[in-house]
Amino acid sequence: MPSRFRIPAARISGLYGALMKAYARRKWGQLPDNGYVLWHNRRVLKTTLSLEGRVAKWNTLDPSLSSYAQMAAAGVIGCSWCLDFGYFEARNNRLDLRKVSQVPRWRDSEVFTDLERDVMEYAEAMTATPPTVADELSARLLDALGTPAMVELTQIVAVENLRSRFNAAAGLESQGYSDVCELPLAVSSPA
Repeated sequence: MPSRFRIPAARISGLYGALMKAYARRKWGQLPDNGYVLWHNRRVLKTTLSLEGRVAKWNTLDPSLSSYAQMAAAGVIGCSWCLDFGYFEARNNRLDLRKVSQVPRWRDSEVFTDLERDVMEYAEAMTATPPTVADELSARLLDALGTPAMVELTQIVAVENLRSRFNAAAGLESQGYSDVCELPLAVSSPA
């Protein structure tokens, strides 16, 4: 059981805990560290699991764009756990790992299209406090994606902010999910 968190890890027990651990092992190979923190408040845990289950069913936005947006937002917040897990999920979803690995340094990378760059710029602008989303950027994305996908993009960045801010505040760090992937994540260039 991890012990390095700002909110201490709970000892997971009982039937519900055993089921949660078994599901996590099948799906991700291990229980995500945030499960140890969320276990302290079962209502919050169950609500989070329900939300994540419903978010996983969204399918209007291209999966690559969704992944890039989530990882760009996690990078702004500085959530190494979220970047680690996001890379692992991208691998499991058979996305282009060469591109995914470049998300933390997307501005310097040559692998992204203009639309992909706009998506990551939008995710970063939404994540800024206060948000700095420009009308021109929103208009370009709305024109390129259509309204339903734009709504999904906006909401997936908001959900990633929820995840990343919780995980970063709780002290979660990279758990090693990306260690099973073929490429290391690129690191941002020093400013």
